[in-house]
This record gives sequence, structure tokens and C-alpha cells, in this order.
Amino acid sequence: MSETIRIFSGGRVVLPTGVAECDIATRGGRIIGLGETATGGAPVERIALDGLTVLPGVIDPHLHLGHGKDISRPRVPGDAAQETAAAAVGGVTTIIPYLMATDPFATLFDEVVAVTEAGSRIDFGYHFIISTEAQLAEVPTAAARHGVPSFKIFMNNRGGEGARLGLPDIDDGFLFRLSEAAAAQGGLVCPHPETIEIAWVLREREKARDPEGRGGLATWNASRPGFVEADAVQRAAYLARVTGARIYIVHTSSADALEAALMQRRAGADITIETCPHYLTHDETYARGTVGKINPPLRSRAHCEALWAGVLDGSIDTIGTDHVHRDLSGKLSSVWDASPGCPGLETLLPVMLSEGHARRGLPLPRIAALTATNAARAMGLEGRKGAIAPGLDADFAIVDTKAEWMLEQSHLKSSAGYSIYEGTRFTGKVVHTVSRSAFIYRDGALVEEAVGRGRYLTRAPKMARR
Repeated sequence: MSETIRIFSGGRVVLPTGVAECDIATRGGRIIGLGETATGGAPVERIALDGLTVLPGVIDPHLHLGHGKDISRPRVPGDAAQETAAAAVGGVTTIIPYLMATDPFATLFDEVVAVTEAGSRIDFGYHFIISTEAQLAEVPTAAARHGVPSFKIFMNNRGGEGARLGLPDIDDGFLFRLSEAAAAQGGLVCPHPETIEIAWVLREREKARDPEGRGGLATWNASRPGFVEADAVQRAAYLARVTGARIYIVHTSSADALEAALMQRRAGADITIETCPHYLTHDETYARGTVGKINPPLRSRAHCEALWAGVLDGSIDTIGTDHVHRDLSGKLSSVWDASPGCPGLETLLPVMLSEGHARRGLPLPRIAALTATNAARAMGLEGRKGAIAPGLDADFAIVDTKAEWMLEQSHLKSSAGYSIYEGTRFTGKVVHTVSRSAFIYRDGALVEEAVGRGRYLTRAPKMARR
């Protein structure tokens, strides 16, 4: 018997060319046609969308998936099940977490993939965080052996700074060699950009002025301001340009860092620029204080608006969450000691619909590019994920762009158990999330049969533009 064709009908579909009212025909988890599609006598199931808007499923290219307070790797299937529940609620259908270890990845990667597949509701890839000589030696074969062509490096891990994460020190020579190795195999370098030596100077000055951290987020921002980020961005991007590597600037938080990245782009660097929702919506005056401690810090409102300008004019390419699932217990001390990071999988798309589309007129095709298409292109998933087109996976975030609602703590699924958006009123809500043609979130409820349905995605390397 022929495989059933599932047709999503009656929706407004966000295509690469614009918004159209058309059916989407799917079979075997893939899109087989738009509009009228010949079924060849196969059984057909029709899903009525009643005017809802269909966006490509969100690809989150930047998050941390771990166990409890450890964000290095998932340890049990439930880790992936819980965080991908948060993803499903937010219309996220693909995640690419950062895998952090000091052992060679060949010794643990198969186990990590197996644990993640056993719990994940959605498809996933992984980035490798490169921090040791043994890991650097794996870069030339990482794509061929593991399907991993993207490599993070913490530029701030010097003078013991990485000890909090259990990582050793590195230097610019290490970054240079990583860029060379990535360039040779079409890989992507993803640096965490901070010039930590300058941050040390500023931190000591701020601690002398405010030893108890009473200034909260403003003190944290002053201890590692935008130019500390920008200096590292321009240095990493220049080395990428010299070596011929592609570079992906993570969590751009400041006007300074955005301009540094654009300067290198104008000079010829093959550079993709990411920002995060919290840098667009929150600033150093956030009322919950250390709950909003993030690294890089929340900045002033002027930086938020500069980043929105970059989103609107096309300078910024992608939106990632930098999702961290640690709970609030690590946030209860002073700003000097509180744990950095916040969750964001549930709220990425609602923020872009509400603050971007409803408030600032950001077109829906631009939201699709920011949240899916550009990430697929940068991360080696183009031709499989990231858009609504025949031949691609049938991954959809189906939303009501007019729905007005308020985020409450009871809505949250992440093990973090909180959100910096609690109490925020949104315009635009995810109603259904579809992964490879199957509902994983339907009519505002999780589909529990989706647990373990996600599959590991091998990703393709791509040489830099020259």
C-alpha cells in the first residue's frame, strides 16, 4: 500500500519568495509539493490549519544541553526529552548544542548521540568545543567521521578563566591553528569573543568600587563592556580571513561587536553574525537583577536598538538562544558569583513575532531567514532543513500571529524552571510544531509519543568564499 500523503491545508505559508496561501503536501517526512499536488492514488490525510501561519521550523544553532547544572553533555535520555520539550513549545525543530569535554571526542561521541537520540523529540546536530591538543588533532577528520564541521573556542580561557567549566587555558596561537585546520576541511569556527586580559583589569576596578556587586547588572556590564567583545571579534575574524576559514560570531551583544564583525565582512571575511533574543529585549536595568546575569552581559538600551537595526537591515544573519538550563539556585549570590546564562528555547520565536513582526514590522520571510534558513546555510544543513520547499524535511512552526498572551511560569518546560520573559505579553504564539511531518506539539500540548523520535544530523562542510 502506498505511503500516506499528509497535506497541511488552509494556512498562510512563509516561503523563501514571500507569503502564500497554499497547501503543503508531505510524504515520508519530506515536502513533496506546494499547492495542488498529484497524489497518484495514495491515501491522503488532510490537516486543516484554518488561516494559521506556517513558518519553517526554527533551527537553534546555539545552546547548551547537559545534565542538572552541568551543561557539557546530556547524561540520560531525560535530559534531551525535557529540553526538547521546551524547544517544541517554542516552534524549534532542530537544535545544535555545544559538546564540551577535555577527552578526545572519538571516545565519547557515539554515546552522547545515542543518549540524545533516546530522548530527543526533534532532530539535532552537535558542535565540538575545542580546548585541548588532542581535540585540535581531531578537527581535520571531524566532518567525515562524525558529521561535525563546526568548532567553538573560548577565547577567554586564559589565566585559569576556564576552570569554572573544567577547561584548560588556550591562546591566540591555538585559535590560529584551529582556524587553519577548519579552513582546510571547510569547517566553521565559532569563537566566544572576549579579550579577557582587559576584562581582568576592568573587573578589578569594578570590584574595588563595588565589592559586594550592589550595582548588579550595570556593574557586570562595566566589568566586560562592549569593546572587550569587539576587540576579540575583530581579532578572531581577521585570523579567519587570513587562514581562509569561515567564522560564526556567537551571541553578539553590543553595537561595538556588531560593527567589528561588519568591518571584517567588508574586508572580505566569510562571516555569519548571530545575536540572541535577550540582547534585543533586555538591558542592564532588568528588574530581577542577577537572574539576568549572562556572558556577554546585558548592555544598555542603546545597544539593544543597534542590534535591532542590524536585524532589520540584514546585517545580522541568525538568532540563537544560548539556552542554559541551570535553575535559579545558582543565581542567588552577588553578581560577581552568580551563574551566567538563561534559558530561551520556549521564547525565541515568540520574541521575534512579537517584538520583531508585530512591533517593528519585521517581515515574516525575514523572520524565517533569521530563525531557520540562514542557520541551515551556515551550519551545513542547506538542502535538508531551513525552508519550506519541495525535497526538504517537513519541519514547521505553525503560529497565530495575532494571538495575544502572557508567559507564565506554569507554561515552562525547560529544567531551568524560569524565564526572563515571565510576565511578558506577546503578540504571536506557537500553536503546533511539526517535525518531519509529525506533530510534536499540537493545539498547545506536547505529543508525548515524540520522545525519542529525533535523529542525529550529520552536517556538510563548506569552503569559505574567496
